[in-house]
Amino acid sequence: MRKLILSAFLSLDGVMQAPGGPGEDGDGGFGHGGWSVNYWDEKMNEVMAAATSVPFDLVLGRRTYDIFAAHWPHAPEEQGSKPLNDATKYVASRSRPTLEWRNSVLIEGDAADGVAALKKEDGPELQVHGSANLIQTLLRHNLIDEYRLWVFPLVLGSGKRLFAEGAVPAGLKLVDSTVSGTGVVIGTYEPAGGIVTGSFELD
Repeated sequence: MRKLILSAFLSLDGVMQAPGGPGEDGDGGFGHGGWSVNYWDEKMNEVMAAATSVPFDLVLGRRTYDIFAAHWPHAPEEQGSKPLNDATKYVASRSRPTLEWRNSVLIEGDAADGVAALKKEDGPELQVHGSANLIQTLLRHNLIDEYRLWVFPLVLGSGKRLFAEGAVPAGLKLVDSTVSGTGVVIGTYEPAGGIVTGSFELD
């Protein structure tokens, strides 16, 4: 069984849209593309390098695939391009795009069924980066085994959120955490079952 790991950059109000640049995703008139860039520091480089130092494959939505495919094949190895270029890229798309980045494979049919089948195969862990629309499908079908959430100290007010309206209620367990010098809180969480309620009311 392969583990499916979600890695997401988030604002304090949960927005994950277009963290890397103005041209990434302007859906809904989003005007803050590139909001994560100026927070990056050496600590964050170390965490990302550790995440890509183990064998992994990628599961990507079509828009994130196009962004990655336009950048990483041309980026120098010192920027961490080699692990991403070497990984197999499984791409969820409603159309049948031409996938020119090497080691790219289209997920045939229903995305949830395709990812569930990938998880049952032998192979390295599966990492999901970006891919806001695909993530909603993965969340609804309880396919995510680990969350690596990078929470940046800013509020965006609007945009695509990781846990969008209608997210399935669930508990999470914090298993690791660190903080960058710029105040980015990087937490690793695992699913921890359903919501357990209680009360502070006096008897």
